[in-house]
Formats: sequence, C-alpha cells, structure tokens
Amino acid sequence: MSTNATALNSGPKIVMRRQALVLSGLMSAASAMLIGSMLAIWLQFRANAPLRESSDGTKMLRDWLPENIKIPEVATNTMMLTFAITCIMVQWASYSSRRADSKHTTLALAVALLTEIALINAQVAVYMQMDIGVRDSSYTMMFYAVTATMTTLIVIGLGFTLMTMFRSFASRNSDHDLVLAHSVYWYSLAVIFATMWFVVYVQK
Repeated sequence: MSTNATALNSGPKIVMRRQALVLSGLMSAASAMLIGSMLAIWLQFRANAPLRESSDGTKMLRDWLPENIKIPEVATNTMMLTFAITCIMVQWASYSSRRADSKHTTLALAVALLTEIALINAQVAVYMQMDIGVRDSSYTMMFYAVTATMTTLIVIGLGFTLMTMFRSFASRNSDHDLVLAHSVYWYSLAVIFATMWFVVYVQK
C-alpha cells in the first residue's frame, strides 16, 4: 500500500480587477471630450466674430470679447498654480498609499481637498469681479457654459477626494487602486483646465 502523499494543485490565480482605475479613466476621457467640444465651439464663435477697429486705430480686432469686460488675470493665474499644487498633493498621496502609509496619505489628501476648495473659491471670485450677465452677449453665454462646466468637474473631483480620504482615514492601506484612480482623475483635470485657461483666459 503506497503511503506517498499527493500534492494538491495550486489554487486559481487571482485576477487583479481595477474597476476604480478604469472608471476614473472613462470619467477623464469623457471630461476631456466635453470640454474639448465646448472649446471647439468657442473658437468657432470667435473666428466668425466681425472685425472692429482698435481704440488707437492701428489694427483690426475680432469683436468677440466686449470692450467693457475685463478678465481678472491674477485670480485665473492663481487657479492654474493651484492646480499644479493639487497635482503634487495627489502624487504624494499615491506615493504614500503605495507604501501603506495611511497617515501621510490622509494628510496629502486633506491638503489636496483644501486646494480644491480654493479652486472653487477662485472661480467664484472671477465671476464676482467680472460682474457680467449670462445673456449679455454670445461671449458671456459661452463663457459661463465653459467655466461652469469646468467648475462642475472640479466639484466632482472634490467629492472623489472626500471619498478617497475617508477610506484612507479608515486605514484601508490595501486600497491603493482608489488613490491611484483619484490621482489619474486630477492629472487629467489639470490638463483640461490648462487648455481651457489658455483658450478662455489667456487668448480670450
């Protein structure tokens, strides 16, 4: 009678499913297409605007941006710099999460949350300083449509940060995929905003 033990087969291989990362990528792609299409309409409107003579009479300008509207460049440039800080914070959170450092992950997400609130506050300041109505002109309608959509995406990102920070605070050190997905969303949002900032706030 044989007494040799029979080795058991290895169990099924665990397949890593990164639903959060895939969903974040889809959200980022959808956001990019949405803002991209709106900016394309913006550029088309600007290109079709009639020409007018400049105040000094030396050149012809597209009559797209009304003369009485002044864009507060300090607030808009501050938003761009704040996005850069936000990206650094979410990268710090991803770095800490990869090393199962829940304390620094939560701290980085908390700082990122503050910068995101600052972004919304800066956009509200832009609206208040410009003091324009939605229906004043084609420019104002497009301006509010593009910037309000961008602000909505930022608010969604803020909610994403709150959820990620809560899970990190609960010491879910193994949930690195969620922190990484959060980083991907904010990286893409920074690129989208940079494009919008250049077209709407810089080129006008």
